[in-house]
Parts: sequence; structure tokens; C-alpha cells
Amino acid sequence: AGCTMPVPVGVLRLPRGPPDGYSRGFATAAAAAAVTGSSNTEAEVQQLRALLRQRFLRALTAARNHPVRFWFPGGLRLEATFRATDSEPVTVQVDELRTPLGVQAAALLRCGDLIAFDFHL
Repeated sequence: AGCTMPVPVGVLRLPRGPPDGYSRGFATAAAAAAVTGSSNTEAEVQQLRALLRQRFLRALTAARNHPVRFWFPGGLRLEATFRATDSEPVTVQVDELRTPLGVQAAALLRCGDLIAFDFHL
């Protein structure tokens, strides 16, 4: 029995970050083709990217209000309650962020600073 999620997925729109060119969504079509195999057509690559984006957004929706762990460079691991992300995503909104200096009631984390995150349903 699988978990069904409503479509479309709601996304919180936050202000855009700096236009650095690296945190604006997916890789170029050439990079995607290299990952998926060069025999794929542009249309197939676009379909695959759309499917992966949809799955990623559904995962973010499932994470809402759940405990989440974030890994940062240097081995830092922080825990929080996941709330939302912007549409790119560039930032993640969390509550109850537990840091070495204490608990922050609410915070925005830059995705460019993250190595990974996980959550349990």
C-alpha cells in the first residue's frame, strides 16, 4: 500500500537568493544527458527531469512538520522540524532548530550550505 499525495504540491514562495547560477534548479540539458545516457533525446531528458522534480517536491511535502536532520560541511549535523522550502529551492524554513548554541524558534537555511538532509515518516 503506497502513500498517495495530493497534486499539485503546494510550495512556499520565499524571496530569491543571489543569482549565482548554481542553485536555480536542475543542471543543463547536456549534464542531464550525461547522467541519464547520451542516447536520450532532449524530450526524454526533459520528461525525466520533470518526473524527478515532481518526486522531490512530493518528498518535501511529506517532510512537512516532521523532524529532519541536516548535514553541513565540517561534520556539523543539526536537527529541526521541517516547515517549507521555496520553489527553486534556495532556502529551507525550519522550526525548533537545535544548534550547539541552543534552540532557534525559527530559521531559514540556505540549500547551498547543505550537504544532505533526511527525515523519517
